[in-house]
Amino acid sequence: MAIRTLIYEDNDLLRESISGMISFNPAMKLLGAYADAMGVEEHMEEFLPDLVLMDIEMPGRSGIEATKIIRKVHPEALIIILTVFEDTENVFNAIKAGASGYLLKKHISEKLFDAIDEVFKGGAPMSPIIARMVIQSMHKPLDQNPYQLTTREKEILQSLSQGNSYKMIAGELSISIDTVRTHIKKIYEKLHVHSQTEAISKALNEGLV
Repeated sequence: MAIRTLIYEDNDLLRESISGMISFNPAMKLLGAYADAMGVEEHMEEFLPDLVLMDIEMPGRSGIEATKIIRKVHPEALIIILTVFEDTENVFNAIKAGASGYLLKKHISEKLFDAIDEVFKGGAPMSPIIARMVIQSMHKPLDQNPYQLTTREKEILQSLSQGNSYKMIAGELSISIDTVRTHIKKIYEKLHVHSQTEAISKALNEGLV
């Protein structure tokens, strides 16, 4: 089955060149080639392409925006971003938007079909620096304070979990017992619990203290 392909590239000469390469490859079928991505929704619904070759900078709608739309309208399509420079921010944003990989335009003549082959084998053609950025974005630390506890509330919760009484907490933090009670009431509200036991259990189970 030939790879059904759409091209979005605003440079006329390059678009014609890529179109020729695709047309002369018996393993591929050119469905259309466009100078912008303003009609990308309709094209996806009409053609249902296997592959989209997407310029990252085009008039009217960027390749990043078009990639996001394709992911919603026709998520099965594989998308290779075409770019002049290894602009890490734009390429990274395109990958995050759902692109399968990218290819520098200066390498199209010798590497286009290798990149396509890699994508259809489950790979993702991209430079090490972009791959590193993608991996780092997946390793962002989890929210360590999902309940928005204040520093004082966390101190009191920590002290409670150690078995300290209200009086001991008040003495330890140099505040009144009434202030301790007020803070604990706020802690219960934020944690959505109704007792000291529930609060301590939740704090320990979820690593809040």
